[in-house]
Amino acid sequence: MTKLTFAAALAAGALAASVAQAENVLRWTSAGDALTMDPHAQNEGPTIALNGQVYERLVNRDPDLSLVPELALSWEPTAENEWTFKLREGVTFHDGAAFDSSDVVFSINRAKAESSDYKEQISSIVEVRADGPHTVVLVTEGPNPILPNQLTSLFMMDEDWATANNVAVPQDYAASEETFAVRNANGTGPFMLTSRAPDEMTVLDRNDGWWGWSDRFPGNVDRIEYRPISNAATRVAALLSGEVDFVLDPPLQDLGRIEEAEGLKTNTVAQVRTIFFGMDQGIEELRTSNIEGANPFADVRVRQAMDLAIDAEAIQRVVMDGLSFPAGMITSPGVLGNTPEQDAPSGTDLEQARALMAEAGYEDGFSVQLDCPNDRYINDEKICQAAVSMLAQIGIDVNLDAIPKAQHFPKIQNRTSDFYLLGWGVPTLDSHYVFSYLLEEEGSWNAIGYSNPRVNEITAAIATETDLEARSAMIDEAWTIVKGETPYIPIHHQVIAWAMADGLELPIAADDSPRFRFAVMN
Repeated sequence: MTKLTFAAALAAGALAASVAQAENVLRWTSAGDALTMDPHAQNEGPTIALNGQVYERLVNRDPDLSLVPELALSWEPTAENEWTFKLREGVTFHDGAAFDSSDVVFSINRAKAESSDYKEQISSIVEVRADGPHTVVLVTEGPNPILPNQLTSLFMMDEDWATANNVAVPQDYAASEETFAVRNANGTGPFMLTSRAPDEMTVLDRNDGWWGWSDRFPGNVDRIEYRPISNAATRVAALLSGEVDFVLDPPLQDLGRIEEAEGLKTNTVAQVRTIFFGMDQGIEELRTSNIEGANPFADVRVRQAMDLAIDAEAIQRVVMDGLSFPAGMITSPGVLGNTPEQDAPSGTDLEQARALMAEAGYEDGFSVQLDCPNDRYINDEKICQAAVSMLAQIGIDVNLDAIPKAQHFPKIQNRTSDFYLLGWGVPTLDSHYVFSYLLEEEGSWNAIGYSNPRVNEITAAIATETDLEARSAMIDEAWTIVKGETPYIPIHHQVIAWAMADGLELPIAADDSPRFRFAVMN
């Protein structure tokens, strides 16, 4: 037997032994896979959810979204522009290396790199300083009252592992870069990455050495096998047949059938995520339109007409089976800045919409392409199909291009889409997150060319304002400006549903992120 064959046999034997020891295997599915295992490359819900089983943050959120310690035991402002974090001792990475303050310094600086999708989220941090092996000081540009909130999806990496594997800088996802961190991981979390075949199968094994196994985290899962299934009917069939134990995103129309099936259950909750349309109003001429020498989206009357033509209540009723909340702003209840007044939908008025189109000089309408994901949000393609028919009523001829999210998101990040569907969660539970990514002139997800000097000014100001009343007033002012200018068209706040076997106990969370450390299989 050659050395290579012998090594392969040993690996196969070790895998077989691991499988034999894995008594509680949780098999689950959802429509779309994580985009990457690089923890700083993509700030996207399913990507964060998968990485969050393997990597850990300084500060996390419980299923009720309250802040809780993770790798930091405590945190407090120790100067006007400083926060001090006391780290958990005795923590090791999956390869056995010790976790300490140098890894925090490295990870935060890595997440500030140009290729990181977290750079806006932590842009206020100007210095990260280790004050001993288990103390870290974060220095911000002025006071930052929400810094702990901004760290709740920022994962800590092993500096030595990243350096050894040439991944000291995050993957450039928008440029389709391939690095070692895309399919490999070395975290401190409750589960270890055993194998990764994107869009096929990802296997995680229990980290018996994790610091957190206790009454607080009573999970008894030994192995997690995740297999994405893009077809909704196939996902439901896999659950009904017992092929999987948990479906993250069952079709809304099948919830009743699942609940009636023996041995299955469902749960729903309003998600902290808003679904909306974006229109590139900042370029001189659209790429996919029949209008030459002008951009219809640059005229606020056209954007307002589209808003009045898209019937969010009909989408709620017909497409979403009632499980959504028509929205008037791109942030959901529970996020600082959301108020009933700002969140009031504009309603539907085709007569007024047609009048606005005529005033803008587009009485005969125009054509444009709508880019839409078909495996990311609940009924995303169906929402886009509904919008196509609604916009046709005011003369806008929409060509729908529905594609997987792995191809859809780079079009937005590279700003090559005229008109697109996107969903936005707010992990910080603060409107600053929305402004900095979607509305600030330099925001990395501002693919519509929106720029308002006062909104930019407010975005900068609320990053350091500690007076809650003054801060809330500025946020409200910014939302008033945004609603008046209609840079985006809010559709609804999502309601999520989870479906699972009766024998699985797993708390649902409004961020749609399964916390398998809590999962108990009976």
